[in-house]
Amino acid sequence: MKRIESKQNALVKHWKKLVSTKKERDKTGEYIVEGFHLVEEALKNKEQIIQIIKREDVDLPLRWSLDDVQLVEVTEAVAKEIAETETSQGIFAHCKQSDISEAEKFKWTKLLLIDSVQDPGNIGTMVRTADAAGIDAVILGKGCADLYNPKTLRSAQGSHFHLPVLRGNLLDWIEALKERQIPIYGTALENAVDYRNLDKHEKFALIVGNEGSGVQPELLEKTDQNVIIPIYGQAESLNVAVATGILLYKLME
Repeated sequence: MKRIESKQNALVKHWKKLVSTKKERDKTGEYIVEGFHLVEEALKNKEQIIQIIKREDVDLPLRWSLDDVQLVEVTEAVAKEIAETETSQGIFAHCKQSDISEAEKFKWTKLLLIDSVQDPGNIGTMVRTADAAGIDAVILGKGCADLYNPKTLRSAQGSHFHLPVLRGNLLDWIEALKERQIPIYGTALENAVDYRNLDKHEKFALIVGNEGSGVQPELLEKTDQNVIIPIYGQAESLNVAVATGILLYKLME
């Protein structure tokens, strides 16, 4: 087992950049997950793991299979350099971002398209909800928070290991889905039907939008049907992640 004691170690500096900057994550195609739950989810996808990092005082669960996984032990000072949470569990996985083939994309028939949602917690929750609802893939459009942001990863609770999540041009995706005769549903306040009137579909794509401004008009113009969730109380609107959960489960029921 490799051991690192210096905060000035080049690998430690790399890990720190992966935690703190999207630029480094994009450049290298790598990222860090933190905590026992996320590391355990990563271990179910060992091909994505570069190495497991553990603080020197941390004991690993006996149930974990670490065959063919590089384990690096670090001091408390080093662990603090890469910890993103205040009360870190002292366990991390250095991972590779998933690589999705073009052939695989043509198999997806139930998709969630997210337009300009900027809050990492909302993105992570929607990925987790899509996973729970049985959606095939999630597409993050321009302006969305980074999937590999530590806050997004914590909210997703490992669901990014279970289903494909990728960035893309939503207009291009809509056109491609229409060519495959997959119905496109948008969320809107005007020219929309009550979501409860939707029928179950074997194929569909749902577009949800920015927390403040909603889905961009140019995207709504391309949809087959726009839907609305009625508000019965005095709240101005629903949280986008909550609305996404309601709509996905309705479309899947």
